Formats: sequence, C-alpha cells, structure tokens
Amino acid sequence: MTRPKIQALVCVFVVVGMLIVGLVPFRRPRNDVTWLGNQNGLRFGRRGIVVSSGSFPVAPLHSEPGCSLEMWVQAGVSDGSSTLLAFSTPENPMQLWVHQYGRVLVLKRMVGDATRPHGTIGIDGLFGREPVFITITSGPENTSIYIDGRRAESFARFRLENDCTGRLVVGASTVDNDTWSGELFGLAVYQTQLSPAQVLQHYETWSTRGRLELAENEAPLALYFFDEHAGNVAHNAVRPGIDLSIPNRYSLLHQRFLEPFWKEYRPTRGYWIDVLINVFGFIPLGLVFCSFWSSVRPIKHPRLATIALGFAVSLTIELLQSYLPNRSSGTTDLLTNTFGTLLGVSLYAAAKAIFWRLRSPRPNT
Repeated sequence: MTRPKIQALVCVFVVVGMLIVGLVPFRRPRNDVTWLGNQNGLRFGRRGIVVSSGSFPVAPLHSEPGCSLEMWVQAGVSDGSSTLLAFSTPENPMQLWVHQYGRVLVLKRMVGDATRPHGTIGIDGLFGREPVFITITSGPENTSIYIDGRRAESFARFRLENDCTGRLVVGASTVDNDTWSGELFGLAVYQTQLSPAQVLQHYETWSTRGRLELAENEAPLALYFFDEHAGNVAHNAVRPGIDLSIPNRYSLLHQRFLEPFWKEYRPTRGYWIDVLINVFGFIPLGLVFCSFWSSVRPIKHPRLATIALGFAVSLTIELLQSYLPNRSSGTTDLLTNTFGTLLGVSLYAAAKAIFWRLRSPRPNT
C-alpha cells in the first residue's frame, strides 16, 4: 500500500474514531425505573425518569398563594448533585428543582421577578440509610422543610407560589443528565401551604398505614401511592388528575442545544478536566489532516482548511448530541475542539520547520 493511501486511511480513522467517542451510545438508553416487588413504590437506577402525562395548572386567582410537596423516599448514595424532582414549563424549563447533594437536600427556584428573585435553600444531614418523609411547604411569608413530620428549618423571604405548575419530572433533571438513584414510596403535590398539624398527621398515616388519609377540606393537586406494581403508568389518586408516565427509554424533557459557554462554566475540577480532554482529543486531527493536505495531497491554505474541518466535525458531534440524553450539546466543546485542532496544526508546522532546519546544510566556517 502506497504512502498516500496509508495517510488517507489514518485521516479517515481519526475522524471516525472521534465521531464514535463523541456519540457512543448511539441511541437513548433504557429507562432504569422498576416497580418495587415487596411494597408500593418505584426504584430509580442509574438513568431513570418519570414524567407527568400533562401540565399542572396555575392556582385560581382568588386562592391564597402557596405550594407544598410531600415525598417519602429512600435515597441512594450520592457524591454529587442529583435531581430528585423538578417542575418545568416551556417558558422556564428549570422552574423548580429538588436536589440531593450527598446528605443535603437543596431546593432551587430558577424563575424570578422583582419581588421574588431566584433562590436556593437547603438542609444538611437529611438523607441517610433509612427512608425519610420530606415535606416542603410554602406560603406568603416563608418556606418550611419538615422531616418525618417535624419542622427542620424555615426560610423567610423564600416562598413558592405558582412554582408547582407545568410538567412534573421525577428522578432526573429537565435539561441535564443529572439523575437520582433511590426508592420513592409516595408523592403528593398541593397548591396550598400545609399547617404543622397537617404535616404531622400526613406523616403518621402514611408511614403507619402506607396511604395518606386526608381531611375533607384538604384537596391535593396530585397524590401518588405507586401501588400499581406493574405497567408504565402511576395513577393519580385524585381523579380526574394527571398521571405519571414511565417511558421505555430514558430521555430529557428539554434537551439542551448548543448551550452558550458562559452558562456551561462551572468552577470545578471536573469542568477543567473535560476542557483538557476536548482540547487534546482534537490535536491528532490537526496533525494528520494538516500533514495530509500539506505534503500528500497539497491544497490551498491547508492550515485554514484543517481548522475548518475540526470545527465542522465538532459541530456535527454537538448537533447529534442534542438528541442523546446522556450527552450534552454546548459551545464549550465547540471552542475547545477547534482550539485543539489549531494546536495540532501548530505542532505540525513547528515540527516541519524543525525538520527542514535540521536537514538544511550548515554553512562552512
């Protein structure tokens, strides 16, 4: 085999290899959500998601603003952030998130206005080896977090109103591959603030009888006992109501598309490791293609053509990644990949210059 053919095959191998690395796996993974066999509930594995079949409506104007969530969970081990529950609307895909961060519960409100800005609250030491009954209830003055029927913390000036609206996502983020692992035994959503007596009564009945018994004046928006034990639907006990769907394949509700690099930035070690991987991963492309188009199949402006190819390959990967929930599509990778291609072109030019300098005859002294 001649040298030009060998170098051409090397170029093809480099491009195909980058596409494979950037896009594996090529399809959406199976949704890792299963029913508990010995009791009511769902088990969320490595990549699992449950999505509401419809959107929760905004509370009537005459009602007192408020929002409450009740969750009976057994959390898995988590070293980083994992999204337990989220509400999302088309206008605001990241409206309200409930996160687990190790043993910490974090509540993020991502939509704001002049009177109620964005905010984050949380409490430590919540998640452990035992199941925990979490109540988050908010009204006009504050938001309180209860653990097993007892108030753990209250947060003034942080309140929820119409945040428990839109599509409900359980076990994963609405926009990121940020999944939660654990078991969920029950879930309830209210558009009112619960009193301390209500919170305690709900905990006692749900934990001892396995079901929530409500007073006549209590009207939850949604109540899920997860007692179906089979199928792809968790029914809302409040009828008519919005059920929860368990899809066969894992996918995000709002897949991000070429997210701006300033929004992707994270001051973490993992972020910079990814940056270095994306830079050095495209250096081979810059080397082999600049060499091929400079000496084997010479073209006009080989360096510029190589950099443009690196950008095109990166853009192709990012466009296709926007359809894969376990991948992220962003401009940070686009910039770092193109910079890596530029480094490869520069290395080839430097190596070529050194080679010809060494081969050039030295003047006689």
